[in-house]
Order: sequence, then structure tokens, then C-alpha cells
Amino acid sequence: MKSPCTTHQPLQVLCDLCGCSTSSGSFGFGTLSNANFVGVRYIYQNFESRNGIFEDSPLSKETFNTYQVWAQIPINDSFYVTASLPYQDLTRDFNNIKENLNGIGDANIIGWYKHVFYKKEDETVINFSGEKIASGHSLQFGLGVKLPTGEFEQRLTDNINPGFQVGTGSVDGIFSVGYNYGSDTFGVNTLLSYYLKGENKNDYQFGDQFSYAVNFFTAIPKEKMNIMPFVGLSGDRYDTITQYGETLKDTDGSILNASIGTELAIEKFIFGASYTLPVSQNLFGDNVQSKQRLSLYVNFAL
Repeated sequence: MKSPCTTHQPLQVLCDLCGCSTSSGSFGFGTLSNANFVGVRYIYQNFESRNGIFEDSPLSKETFNTYQVWAQIPINDSFYVTASLPYQDLTRDFNNIKENLNGIGDANIIGWYKHVFYKKEDETVINFSGEKIASGHSLQFGLGVKLPTGEFEQRLTDNINPGFQVGTGSVDGIFSVGYNYGSDTFGVNTLLSYYLKGENKNDYQFGDQFSYAVNFFTAIPKEKMNIMPFVGLSGDRYDTITQYGETLKDTDGSILNASIGTELAIEKFIFGASYTLPVSQNLFGDNVQSKQRLSLYVNFAL
């Protein structure tokens, strides 16, 4: 059985320091299956922010629920487009006082070019079909934009975790490159992305972000389904936030995450789940701690 991940195309959920907050901007390739699709995804995350320099300083506990509509639409054999629109439901519990934010988050759209590598033809073998044989290796190049469809509130910037926002209020550029390999039983995906953050109308500018991710997976074919368990690493580095041309202290940082999950393909439906924990982190002067992340999705192949 030919693996559906032979020419896998990466799909990201693009979450900077807003909505998905301090989590990895590259925390998912989306589906491992080689399929264009429309689908929905749910992401649960929680954080702890320490309001003070002492160990017994009060903690703010934050829960982020993201409900996302996303899609991968083909243009032709070499070009495709990915897009997503999230709905954010954020809760903050500080000193027994709960605060809730919800609403449409920031949308994004990315255009991708895919270059597939083919096997070198063996002159001693006659190829009756005349078609090139894919080697399993491919490169993808993405160029996109994040739009300020989510609301940004200036009053929330005083929080220890400035990512407690529904939107950034800025237009951001997205630049990505990915390498993928897939055989009948094994595959690997890598993706590097850079987010060039813009300044919003409040003269507030989140720091530029560099994200990286790698997933290793295997295909277990069954009679009526395909199961693909995977493990992965992902990480981010954040530059400092600026406002009115001044750098805000302790607003940069980095995080490295480890993930485990699986994907199940049944006919045109693709079901996926992943669980993520931080391996190491130093966010906002080590005052913000990412705890865990759970992602569930279901897609319909086009």
C-alpha cells in the first residue's frame, strides 16, 4: 500500500503571541495525510504567569481554547493555498477573580510552492507509463500574511502574559520553508518559519518570531483505514515587544516542545490528535510557564 504521506504538504496554525499566546507558532503541520481538505480543529492550552519576583508571588492561571476553521486548497500540481480563521475563548484566573475574552481571532492566508523530487531514470528499465516516479522527497516554500481580524485591547498589555489577547491588531508577514520525506512506512516533516510582526494602531508591536518543527511518523495500513502515529519537536524564539519606539523589558524568550499523537484516515475523513509538553522554556523573563497543549481535528479530503 502506498503511504498517503509520500508528498506531504505542511500546514501550520499560525499563532504568534496572541490567541495561541506563548505556544509554538509551528505547533502543528496539520494533517499528515497527503490530501487537500477543509476541516475544523480544537486547541486547548494553559499557562501560569507569576505576578512578582518571589516564589510565593501570586499566580495568574490562563486557559486558552481555540476553535479553528482551516483549509488547504490546490491551485495546480505545484501551487496551493492554506488559510485559517480561529475563534478564541480565553480565561484568566487571578486572585480568585476570573476574566474572560472571546471573539474572532486573527486570520491568515499563505500561498505555497511545492517542488517534488523524482527518481533518476534507470536506462536499463523500460518505463511504459512514461510518468516520472516520485522519490518521496519534496520542498515547500510559503509566503503569506496574518490579518488583524481579531480585537486588540491596550488595557491588557499590563498583564504578565501580554499574549492574553484575542488579536494583535497588526498585519504580519509570514515566510516559510519546509522539507518532507515519505516512504511506504516512514516519514519526516520539517518546517522553518519567520513571522515579521507589524505595528498596530496603538503603536504596539509584538517581537518578530522564528519557529521550527520536525515530526517523525510511520504508516500502519489497515483494511479500511490508515493509522499514522508520530512524535515531534517544535520550538520558537521571540524578539522583544516594543511600544512608542521603546523596548519593553522581559518580553522576549524561547520554548522547546515535545509532542506525541496519531492520525486516522478513513475514506475521505481524517481524524487527528496530539499532546504537547514543554521540554525547556524561558518566556517573558521566566515569568510565564507553558503547561500543556492538546489538539484535536477532523478534516474532509477534497
